[in-house]
Amino acid sequence: MLKGVFFAAAGLLLSAHLSSGQSSSGNPSVVELANLREDMRLLTQRVGELQLRLEQVERENSELRAKSASTAQAYATVQQLNESVADLNRAIKSSAAATKTETLQQVSVQMEKLGKQMNAALDTLSKNSTAAHAASSPVTSAPASFSDDYPKEGIKYTVQKGDSLVSIAKKTGAKTKDILNANKLADASKIQVGQTLFIPGGK
Repeated sequence: MLKGVFFAAAGLLLSAHLSSGQSSSGNPSVVELANLREDMRLLTQRVGELQLRLEQVERENSELRAKSASTAQAYATVQQLNESVADLNRAIKSSAAATKTETLQQVSVQMEKLGKQMNAALDTLSKNSTAAHAASSPVTSAPASFSDDYPKEGIKYTVQKGDSLVSIAKKTGAKTKDILNANKLADASKIQVGQTLFIPGGK
C-alpha cells in the first residue's frame, strides 16, 4: 500500500516539474531535474520511515494480542487454581473430621486399656498388701491354756455397757486372772454386752 502511495506521489511530482519546465522553455532544465531527484530521494526516505513505523505498529499489535491471550489464559488459570484450593479445603475438612473420629476411638480404646491395667495393678497391690499384713501379723500359737487354780464358788455376772474385765473384777472383788481362767477367755477385751460370766470368789 505504501509503495502504491509512493509511486502515485512520484508521478504527481514528476508531472508538476515537467509541466513547469515545459511552460517556461519547452524542455526541463538541469536544475529542475536535480530538484526532482532530491524530491524523489526525500520521498523514498519518508516512505521507508513509514514502512518501518508500520512494521513496528504491527509488531506492537501482535505483542498486544499475545498479551491479551496470555492474560485470558492466566485468568482461566487463576480461576482453576481457586477451584482447586476450594476442593482442597473441602478435602482437608473431610479428612480432619474423619481423623477426629478415628482419634476419639483410639483414645477411648486406650482409656479402656489403661483402666483395665489400673484395676489389675490395684488388685495386685491389694493382694500384696494383704500378704504383707499377714506376714507381719504374729502367728497364732497353740490355743491358750487355762488354769484350774481359781475359787470354784462365786457369782454369775451379766456384762453391761461400758464394762471391762478390770472394772468387773473391781465391782465383784474378784481377780481378773481368775475370771479369765474360769470363763476361758483368751482375750480380755472381747467380752460383749449381755454376756454372762462366772466370777470366782465374787460377791
